[in-house]
Amino acid sequence: MDKKKLFYWCLYDFANSIIFINFLLYFSQWMVIEGGLSDFWYNAIFAITSIMLFLSAPTLAAFTDRHGGRKYLLNFATIGTFLGYGFATVFAYLGTQYIFAIAGCFLIGQYFYQLAFVFYNTLIEDVADIGHRARASGIGQFSNSLGQVIGLVIAIPLSATRLQPLFPSLIIFVLLALPMMIFFKDSRPKGRVIDTRVLVDGEKEYLKKMIGFFSISIAVPMLVSFFFFNDALITVSNNYPIYMERVFAVPDTIKNILLMAILLMSAIGGLVSGRIADKIGALKTLKFILIGWIILVPLIALSNGLVWLSIFSILVGSLIGSAWTVTRAYLSELLKKEELGYGFSFYTLAERFATLLGPLTWGGIIAGLGIQHTSYRIAMASMALFVVVGLIILIKWKRVPKVQAV
Repeated sequence: MDKKKLFYWCLYDFANSIIFINFLLYFSQWMVIEGGLSDFWYNAIFAITSIMLFLSAPTLAAFTDRHGGRKYLLNFATIGTFLGYGFATVFAYLGTQYIFAIAGCFLIGQYFYQLAFVFYNTLIEDVADIGHRARASGIGQFSNSLGQVIGLVIAIPLSATRLQPLFPSLIIFVLLALPMMIFFKDSRPKGRVIDTRVLVDGEKEYLKKMIGFFSISIAVPMLVSFFFFNDALITVSNNYPIYMERVFAVPDTIKNILLMAILLMSAIGGLVSGRIADKIGALKTLKFILIGWIILVPLIALSNGLVWLSIFSILVGSLIGSAWTVTRAYLSELLKKEELGYGFSFYTLAERFATLLGPLTWGGIIAGLGIQHTSYRIAMASMALFVVVGLIILIKWKRVPKVQAV
């Protein structure tokens, strides 16, 4: 492993996790509870983000596979993230009458936040060789979880209102992201200017390449499985603060402490699972993780008190870090070098906020059954079904390598 590059790579994940957790905990509640945005439209933001990413990320990733420039586009997406979140916060301070402008800016911030990971994830190629990528991925996931914990600690003295932690989080994010943006040396720097003609030509090739990729690549079963189980994982994460508020009326301070405990377990899970995956194999490790999710998510939905909710949630926390650590490492093993960026663009579509079916299912259940405890419990339990589908795909759908390249 290149220790200097590993440091910059992990510091970037540490930085963006600070805004991730504080916008997730505080801004999500502000939009739905104080701003009056419905659960359906809140979740629709993530579905729309997925569509935007699907239309743009593979083309940009294919450009980097051919012409380089992963860090260049990472920097561009980082600036877009800062501006989108920043304007959302500014409008929020102006008042709830701007709620749809706020939601629009938040959507833009989400889009660029996710787009950044298309290029960030592929840079693991420069951080570690294939034999150490699960370990490097685990260290990166540990940094992500640690950043979220630090973000929550920073927010505690600023949480008199749900908007106060946001601007400090944005400033810290930019400052800590700068070393990656400036000093990380991409082994494949941008070889040509990104202009309209290049992107149009890439768009023409996109459909043909996508058909070829999904017809041939041995990574496709993993990507399809990941789409389903990670859809559930992120939908639960996105709605968890709102779930605690609606079902248990948990104060924000208690939410903060519980999330820190979950994230600490996520950090530990990321480190431990990376080492386990290097020893027994990423695929076997991932199957055990998914079985744990299938058991624990319904138990969260059935919890009848804050104590049991906390216990099951903390156990799930260890599996969150484990899932991202192992899938990222496993996918880097399956993808051929010439399809690394393109393949990871589909991974990013299903990662973290980039979800589609899960948010629509959750939002649809709440819209159909109303804002009551039972509705949120049913929505939570339904997420286990997505994990079951993902596990079945992972077990049943097998592909053997082919000589033909995409």
